[in-house]
Amino acid sequence: MDLIKNIEREHLRLDLPQFKAGDTVKVYLRIIEGEKERIQVFQGNVIRMRKGTTDSTFTVRKVSDGVGVERIIPTHSPFIERIEVITEGNVRRSRLYYLRNLRGKAARIKTKRTTAEA
Repeated sequence: MDLIKNIEREHLRLDLPQFKAGDTVKVYLRIIEGEKERIQVFQGNVIRMRKGTTDSTFTVRKVSDGVGVERIIPTHSPFIERIEVITEGNVRRSRLYYLRNLRGKAARIKTKRTTAEA
């Protein structure tokens, strides 16, 4: 049992920033097509965080051309180049599935106010 934990600990990424549900993030993903490799940016709201060790994931939702697009991304994936936190959201829930039914301004998340802004 301890052997499995040691192997999982080796594959954890420690270079990722802290973020939570409600935050707007930019995820830079490494896409491999044939022999070519490129970086693709996926920017949206984090609507779900699934905790764990190497099997932890987070779901990012964005609206592209009027269609909602969600992507489940493994947190410790080697295909993640980097993650940037754009804004911190002020939400009271850990799962923001209700955003799927909202449109336009109603689907916005309030940003967290810091002491420097006040």
